[in-house]
Amino acid sequence: MGADAILIIGAALVGLCLGSFLNVCILRLWHEDPKRRSLLHPPSTCPQCKQRIAWRDNIPVFSWLWLRGKCRWCHKSISIQYPIIEACVALLWVVSLLAYGPSARAVSAAAFGTILLGIGVIDARHKIIPDELSLGGLVVGLALSLAGGFSGLVAGLLGAAVGWGVLWVVRVAGGWVFKQEAMGWGDVKMLALIGAFVGWRNALLTIFVAALLGSAFYLPLMLLNIKQWRRYELPFGVFLALAAAVTFVFGDAMISWYADFLKVH
Repeated sequence: MGADAILIIGAALVGLCLGSFLNVCILRLWHEDPKRRSLLHPPSTCPQCKQRIAWRDNIPVFSWLWLRGKCRWCHKSISIQYPIIEACVALLWVVSLLAYGPSARAVSAAAFGTILLGIGVIDARHKIIPDELSLGGLVVGLALSLAGGFSGLVAGLLGAAVGWGVLWVVRVAGGWVFKQEAMGWGDVKMLALIGAFVGWRNALLTIFVAALLGSAFYLPLMLLNIKQWRRYELPFGVFLALAAAVTFVFGDAMISWYADFLKVH
């Protein structure tokens, strides 16, 4: 087996394990009960019969397929979310390796994507962005920026500061103008995380792209006047996550294109 194949298999295994852990985060980090928010205790159990899941039934993707999506004990269905998240994170790590090679950039892309996926799913379901993912992701982003030396760390810190500052201003100004919360603290912390990974210019671009994506999603619903969507609270973290993924990959090229466009015109 060649070295490339070993790296790919290794990336897939790392992704599967992190995907399994991400499922725990998605399940627990939004919970209102502090005891249920722990990522370490209690151990994983069947959501139906509460029977503890043995290690052999907790192997990412494989165990769900082997048991045909059912609990070994009560035979009730286990959500397909679990293998989907695990497979998506594994694919993310493999694609990052193939796109950037065995480099710090590949690790950064995979880690960033994993965190964004967790935030996006939780925010879409529960309208909350857990500090454990936003602030924890900020720490991860700054740690990975050290691969670029002192200048890389400065870029990460500046990106985080600009990301935090811009949405903080939006939050405060929106409160003054509209007399209500215009931006949640979760979104502010999330953009600090994004800035640590993509830098200050791409953090600003992320806000713009997220606004476009949110408008493209929400405006047709308003125009169609669909009743159940009238009072829908837009989970902006979902669109920030999508936009951040776009700017991580294409942000520099988009900014260069726009700069050239301005020069021409």
